[in-house]
This record gives sequence, structure tokens and C-alpha cells, in this order.
Amino acid sequence: MLDKGLILIVEDEPAIASILEAYLIRDGFRTVSASDGEIALRHHSMLSPDLILLDVKMPKYDGFEVLARIRRDSNIPVIMVSALAEDLDRLSGLRLGADDYVIKPFNPQEVVARVNAVLRRTRNNAANVAIRFENILVDFDAHAAFTDTGDERQLLPLTLSEFRILAHMIRRPSHAFPRNDLLDACLPQSDALVRTIDTHIANLRRKIEASGGPSGLFPAVRGIGYRLAEPR
Repeated sequence: MLDKGLILIVEDEPAIASILEAYLIRDGFRTVSASDGEIALRHHSMLSPDLILLDVKMPKYDGFEVLARIRRDSNIPVIMVSALAEDLDRLSGLRLGADDYVIKPFNPQEVVARVNAVLRRTRNNAANVAIRFENILVDFDAHAAFTDTGDERQLLPLTLSEFRILAHMIRRPSHAFPRNDLLDACLPQSDALVRTIDTHIANLRRKIEASGGPSGLFPAVRGIGYRLAEPR
């Protein structure tokens, strides 16, 4: 079954949320919904969705506040949704870090098209950059990871699953990733058990340390899963 990623729908009108959910699922996405800004931030932290559809007028925290909090430590794609004309200036400039915006009332098919377009653009951009954490370098273009001691760059002998896990976690080193999230994001269409992640994490830790990388990576987060490194 086609799985194009997880979309977080932040919308306090159940009818609109249901319509968006139906169209996105039909297009091959998985969805999760939040009816207020507080729940949205919790879902973002725990589930690491691939994109957020974020309504501006929300209880507890409005969409602009949610976006500002997300942008403190995440570059996740965000499409803002608004029915208010006075929000247009802020939305059209995208000065808060949104990737796109749509105005209510909207055609659900157009929203799905915008979601696909933003994901293509952001994923292509991400595929052509390298991210460094301490002396670990992940090159997304080369699909390879290295340790860099300054005198020598050494290729890490990672399996595909190990590379996907490292590439997924290095974008947010201090984020606590649930095992289910790592399995879903890095081992798609796999029948592997959730505890398989423990084996991959142990192998990653061993290979990185053996190649001159930092020790103590991938600490367990009790009751959740793992993070790449402890918060500083």
C-alpha cells in the first residue's frame, strides 16, 4: 500500500478536518488530527509528522504561535490555512517560516496538490545537503555517513536501515523518537518488530564509536525510545 508520509491536520472544525483527512488518505498519506494548538505541539513532538496543515484560528495557541514554537528547533514543512483577510499580509510574506498557505474556502484537491508540491520541494532540498553533529557528517546527496576527525574522514559502514535511522535522527539530535516512529519512518513496509530498532541502535552506536565518533550517543528515553544525544 502506498505510504507517502504522515500529515498532521491542525483544525478545530471537525467537518473540515474530516474532509482533509479523507482526501489525503485517498492520495496515499497517513493522517493525525489536532483540535487545538496545545495538542498540535504535542503531536509534533511525539510523532514527527512529515508536514503540518496548520489553521490560524485555533484554541489555546493560534497557528502563528504554534508555528513560532515549532520553528525554534524544527524545519518541518508547514502549510498555513486561514479564512481571515487580515492574516493575508502575514501569510503572503511567509515571514514566520511557513512553506505555503491556503485560504478558506478551499478545494480539498488543491490542498492535497499543495501538500505534494511542498513535500517534493523540501525533500529535494534536503536531499542535496549534508548535516553535521559533532564529528558525524551525513551526506544526503551521497546517501552516506562519515566520521570526521579533522585529519581523516572515514566512511561509516552502515546498512540501509542504519543509515535511515541516523539520517532521520540527526535533523533533531535532542528529540526523543519513539521506537514506532523510527520503525515507521526508517523501515517502511517492514514487518519487523518494534524491538528491532534496539538492535539497529546498538549497531549504530558501536560502528560510530569504532570509527572515531563520539561515545554515549543514542541514549534511551525511558518509556519512549531514543534520542541521538542528550540535550545541552
